[in-house]
Amino acid sequence: MRSDSVAPIETVEALLGQGRVREAVAMLVELTARHPDELFYYAHLATLLDRLGDTDAAIGHYTRLLARQPEMASAHFNVALLYRKAKRYDDAVAAYETAIGLEIDGIEEVYSNLGVLYAELRRPDDARRCYASALDRRPGYVPALYNLAGLNEECGDRDAAVELYEQILAIDPEHWDSLVRLAYAQRATGTGEPLLGGLRQGQKRASDPLVAEGLKFAEGKLLDDLGRYEEAYEVFTAANALSQRRQPPYDRVAAENARASISRFFNKAKIESLESGSEATPVFICGMFRSGSTLVEQILAAHPDIGAGGELDLLPWLMARQLAPYPERLDTATPKDMRAAADEYLTQRAKLIPDARLVTDKRPDNLVHLGLIRALFPKARIVHTHRDKRDNCLSVYFQHLGGNLNYANRLTDVGHYYEQQAALLEHWAGIMPDNLHSVSYEALVADPKSVVGELLEFLGVDWSDRCLDFHRAGNQVRTASIWQVREPLHGRSSGRWEHYPAAVAELEAG
Repeated sequence: MRSDSVAPIETVEALLGQGRVREAVAMLVELTARHPDELFYYAHLATLLDRLGDTDAAIGHYTRLLARQPEMASAHFNVALLYRKAKRYDDAVAAYETAIGLEIDGIEEVYSNLGVLYAELRRPDDARRCYASALDRRPGYVPALYNLAGLNEECGDRDAAVELYEQILAIDPEHWDSLVRLAYAQRATGTGEPLLGGLRQGQKRASDPLVAEGLKFAEGKLLDDLGRYEEAYEVFTAANALSQRRQPPYDRVAAENARASISRFFNKAKIESLESGSEATPVFICGMFRSGSTLVEQILAAHPDIGAGGELDLLPWLMARQLAPYPERLDTATPKDMRAAADEYLTQRAKLIPDARLVTDKRPDNLVHLGLIRALFPKARIVHTHRDKRDNCLSVYFQHLGGNLNYANRLTDVGHYYEQQAALLEHWAGIMPDNLHSVSYEALVADPKSVVGELLEFLGVDWSDRCLDFHRAGNQVRTASIWQVREPLHGRSSGRWEHYPAAVAELEAG
C-alpha cells in the first residue's frame, strides 16, 4: 500500500524526467503548502532548488518549516548543509548545534559533520572536539574515525593518522579509502607487503570502479617508492585506463578554442574597463597541478604576516552568484558591480582567515581566471609556479586527481594541456606584468633562499627565516601534496622522469 507521499513524488520525478523542472518545483511548493508540517516534501523541494543553484530559496523553505516546527531536529540538520554551501557558516554551526541539543537520532553523524565544517573553517581543535563527541556517543563510528584521521594528516600528525586508518581497517577490512590513505601517508620500504597485497585484493573486491581506480593509483605509488619503476609505470598506465573509461576523451581543439577565447575576451582594455578600484592585495597562486603550488603556499604560510587560504572556492562561488552567467555577465558589469564582488570575496575570506595581513588563494584554475582577478583586485599579487614539463606531466599522470580532469589520463593529453597553460600564461604576462611573478620548482629546490627572497620582495613583506623551515610550521594543509610539504626542501622530485624513459617517450610523441 502506498503512502500519501509516494504518488505525488512519483509525479514530480516524472516531470523531472521530461525536463519540466519548473513545474516540478511548483508542484513541490504546492505540496509543502498542503502539508506544511511534513519534512518529506520540504526535503525534496530543497534538494531540487539547491541542485538548480538556488540555495537561498531552499534555505527559505526550511526556514518556513522551522517557524512552524522549531523542535524538528532533522530539519535543522538538513538546513545546516545548505547554510554551509551558502557560506553562512555561523548559521550552519548554530543549526548543527540545535540538532544536537534536540538529541537528534544518529547524533554521532551530526557531530561528525560539524567536525568537518570546523576543519574547513581552520578550527582543528573544535573539529577534534566534535569527532571525540561522536565517538563518545558511538565508539568505533567509522566516519568520525576517518574524518579525524584526515584532520591528523592535514595537521601533519602522520603517526596518529596511520594508527586511525589501521583501526578503521580492523573494524572494516574493506574500507578501501583508509587503505589508500595508508599507502600515501607513509613511504614504502622493504618489499611493501602486505600493503601491496591489500591494495591488489581491494581492486578485485571493490564494487565501485572509482574506488578500484584509486586503489590502482595507490599501488603505483608504492611501487614507485620501492624503485620498481617499470612495474610502477605499468600500474599507472592501467590506473589511467580505468580513468579513461569513466570520462569523455580530452578534446584538444576545444581546449585550444577555450584558451583562445579567454585571451580574446580578457584583453587589456576589457580588464581596465572593469577595474573595481579595490586597494586590497590578495595573493593568488596558480599553475599546473603538481607544479609546486602547494609547496610555495606553505613556504609563504610560515611567514608571520601571511596566512594560507589553500584551495578556496570563493571565485567559483562569486561567478555562480554575483557574476552569473559568467563570463557573459561581464559584458554589462560596471566597476561598481566588480567592487561589490571584490568586497564580498574579502568578507567571505575573512570568515576563514581573519587575522593575516596577506592571504593566499591557491587553486590551479586561478590561471584561467587571472583576467577576472585583475579586474576585481588591480593590486593583486599573482604567483605562478612552473616545473620541468617531463616531471610535471608524469606527476599529473601518476596522481589520482579524480573529478573531471580528462586531460590527466593520457600522457600526450597532459602534455598538450601543459602547453595550453603555458600559452595562457604568456597572454597574462603580456597584459599584467606588474602583477605576476613566476617561481620555478627546480630553481626553488636548488637555491631556496634566493628564490624565496625574491618572492617575498614581490609580495612586499620582509624576509623571515621561518620560510625556510616551513615544514615545521604545523599549518593545516588540504591538498594532494599533504605529505610532500611536511619535509624539508629536497631535489628528489627533480629529474624523476629519468626513471621512466618509456613514459617520456610517450609524452614527447604527443
